[in-house]
Amino acid sequence: MNVDGKNYRTIWFKSDDSDVVCVIDQLLLPHQFVVEEINSFTKMVAAIKDMKVRGAGLIGAAAGYGMYLAAVKASKTKDFEKEFINMAYILKNTRPTAVNLAWAVDRQFKDISSAETIDEKLKIACKTAINIADEDVACCRQIGLNGVKLIEEISRNKNGETVNILTHCNAGWLAFVDYGSATSPIYEAFHRGIKVHVWVDETRPRNQGANLTAWELLNHGVPHTIIVDNTAGHLMQHGLIDLVITGADRVTNSGDAANKIGTYLKALAAKDNNVPFYIALPSSTFDWAISDGLKEIPIEQRNADEIKYIQGLSNGEITKVLITPLNSPARNFGFDVTPSRLITGFITERGICKSDRSSILKLYPENK
Repeated sequence: MNVDGKNYRTIWFKSDDSDVVCVIDQLLLPHQFVVEEINSFTKMVAAIKDMKVRGAGLIGAAAGYGMYLAAVKASKTKDFEKEFINMAYILKNTRPTAVNLAWAVDRQFKDISSAETIDEKLKIACKTAINIADEDVACCRQIGLNGVKLIEEISRNKNGETVNILTHCNAGWLAFVDYGSATSPIYEAFHRGIKVHVWVDETRPRNQGANLTAWELLNHGVPHTIIVDNTAGHLMQHGLIDLVITGADRVTNSGDAANKIGTYLKALAAKDNNVPFYIALPSSTFDWAISDGLKEIPIEQRNADEIKYIQGLSNGEITKVLITPLNSPARNFGFDVTPSRLITGFITERGICKSDRSSILKLYPENK
């Protein structure tokens, strides 16, 4: 994507040092654009856990790069396999809800298993990290090409009037390696000259919508308006939302979807007002091993301070401010699960399908 006239991905190897991974520090956006250099496995774990990098696809890509850094670290020990396994366990437990992370770790294990020497393992791990990132870009690009058909149809039905789209949290290019999932169809429609406008949920408590999605859309020139999280139902009641597209962090084989907390409420409002509700995701976000999202998807609980404090720009400096009584307790659930019955369909790199097991498996028959 374009930032101040320069094309960026969200993660890449430093051009002159393949043992250094560059990422955009998302904790500082939208007020500061900073590229951080990560030169160790420990720093990558911290970047994922602290959400300097976040979003389903980017977490997966970061895990791919992280496992390469783990291989580099393990290569300097007496027992490569033991150390590599230990670091994989640590990495998998940094963010439990997003399945892309575990998927990327397992893929690194599978790919290097055929190598006989440590040098071969390092080369394969490096190549796999790059491949995971490249494939994420290709998938998100195709999601845009598939999903734009929904926006085009609504535009035709409205005789070319503006298509109003609601999204929740950030499932844009910052949440992936490029293009994004939920935003990819929006960007494609914008590039085709279709009139679009995006309602951007602020997405408490970390405000990824207000901070990240709005920043993306602003840089890209896409018309948008930030709203508080509880506004969407009102807008739907008054016909001001034509389509909802969100991302997901884990989707079961039956179509239940975990996404940022508050997504379930948007789906309920959409159902009540006959607004189509779609989830855009690459195949790496499907968890083919589980079917009951409410019972089987682990829900991450984060530090209560994310609720009690809010971060912003004050007198030119990024600062945090306490917004609750100091001693009041808080519970910070990071995700909720939207049942498949509330989801109109999934936009994937292989096409659009309904939110049920048979429809999903028609697109992905190898997972039957």
